[in-house]
Amino acid sequence: MIEPVVRWLGPVEYEPTWRAMQTFTNERTADTPDQIWFLEHPPVFTLGMNALPEHLLAPGDIPVVQIDRGGQVTYHGPGQLVVYPLLDVKRSGLGVRQLVMALESAIIELLASWNITAVAKREAPGVYVNERKVASIGLRIRRGSSYHGLAFNVAMDLQPFQRINPCGYRGLEVTDLRSLGVNATVQEVAEALSPRLLTALRLTPGVS
Repeated sequence: MIEPVVRWLGPVEYEPTWRAMQTFTNERTADTPDQIWFLEHPPVFTLGMNALPEHLLAPGDIPVVQIDRGGQVTYHGPGQLVVYPLLDVKRSGLGVRQLVMALESAIIELLASWNITAVAKREAPGVYVNERKVASIGLRIRRGSSYHGLAFNVAMDLQPFQRINPCGYRGLEVTDLRSLGVNATVQEVAEALSPRLLTALRLTPGVS
């Protein structure tokens, strides 16, 4: 097995990071180690390839970027852990549905460690606590490899979610770890999630 590389990037701009994911995916070979990027973005709304513009209600001064993942509209901002698993899915043996479930299960397991019961919904990918979404998932598979990934709300200003129909669902409420009684930084959550994610994705720890 080729060991993955786990990277903590900290706060980084959205569009250059997206372009870096594309470049990595375009240039990787059968021998390229997988990478998992943990990071935060400044405020930005992103629209998936088939996103309907009516789900973007009132963006105001927050930038809007049309991107190449699946799904509708979502929000990224400070206090949200974003995870980009750049995986050779063909090599891993994970199908798309299995990959989504692995991402969800790692978050559900981490929440359980804080005595928080969470669930996933097949018809609306992501992780929910008491019907409120705490993590969203949007992926792209190209050349047998994945990019984009998941966004896990840690300690955010949740108001921007009211400017959209999150993930295309009118009236969907969102929450974050702070609202659920967990006080942790984004980096602390990344460190807690990383081993669970590697296990769920059938990977072994690599070099940071």
